[in-house]
Amino acid sequence: QVQLVESGGGLVQAGGSLRLSCSASRESYDPYTMAWFRQAAGKEREFVSAMKWDGRTVYYSDSVRGRFTISSANTKNTVGYLQMNSLKPEDTAVYYCAARRGGVPSYRDYAYDYWGQGTQVTVSS
Repeated sequence: QVQLVESGGGLVQAGGSLRLSCSASRESYDPYTMAWFRQAAGKEREFVSAMKWDGRTVYYSDSVRGRFTISSANTKNTVGYLQMNSLKPEDTAVYYCAARRGGVPSYRDYAYDYWGQGTQVTVSS
């Protein structure tokens, strides 16, 4: 079973930037289709972004489009990244990385087989 680990979260002022990383617990020679979800306190988990393993299909939620960028990594242990710019207080949440081997990206969380424990992102006003 592959475990994912997110890193790069933290506290940032509104307008600032963070880059989240998603690493896998073991090397994989199969490309991952990956996604990022987030869950704010007291709210349901929501879709943020997803990318097909070949990078040709990318989805963003309306709330982050134009500010966040998802990308893949070129190492066997790193799944990918989420670059977050122009952060807003409403982006405050725990961010989760999710992945599946191959396949197509989806905004539905049940489409993914592997999940991380999450990393906290807090944006102050």
